[in-house]
Formats: sequence, structure tokens, C-alpha cells
Amino acid sequence: MDAAYVFRVEFRLDPEGAAVDPDRFEATMEIPAEKPETDGWLFFRDRLWRGDIGDAPSFRRLASDRLGVEVVAADFRELRTDREHLDALESAIAADLDRFNADSVDEVLHKYLGSSIHLRGE
Repeated sequence: MDAAYVFRVEFRLDPEGAAVDPDRFEATMEIPAEKPETDGWLFFRDRLWRGDIGDAPSFRRLASDRLGVEVVAADFRELRTDREHLDALESAIAADLDRFNADSVDEVLHKYLGSSIHLRGE
């Protein structure tokens, strides 16, 4: 299984004792998607809403901690996944639709990821 949440992040450098130009940079950040039904697999539910970041300040803090720089902006791009991971994700969601307050797996995926699922390898 191979999957990652892909974000565009903009970060700022503010070094002590030096000046940089430009002081803002843009990069792609990938956060590995945990295997369904393991710790951390509900990242999409906890962080995303309709294909956007649900709580931007909280996510910027998370991204800043992971990258070691001040993240000043971030946008969710996609869940990049292979078929095996997507099938396992759909099965885990289907097994507990009440957790997501939804009637179908498609509703859950759209509710959190919007149309931002990129299936690789097919």
C-alpha cells in the first residue's frame, strides 16, 4: 500500500543574523497516509473538509513542526494513492459509516476529500 496526502505549502525563512531574498518559498509537502484502521488513519477526517484544510491555523502549526520552518499558507491538493490503499480505505469506511455520519462510502470520500483523489498505477 502506498498513499500520501499532498499539500502545497508556503513557508517563510527568518534567519537570525542574515537576510534572505526571497524570504518566502513554495513547496509540495507529502504526508504519508496511514494504513486504514491503524493509528492516524483518520487524518482525512480530522484535517480535511470538502477537499480543503478544515482548520488552517492548526494545520500550519503541524506543517511547521514537520518541516522545521514557519508555514504561512497551505492548500490541500490530493490524496495520491494506489488501488490497494484506496480499497482498504473504502472497506474501513464502509465498516463504520456511523463514525462519519454518512450513508455511503462515496459520501464520506466526497465530504472530506472532495474530488481530490488521484489513483496511481492504473
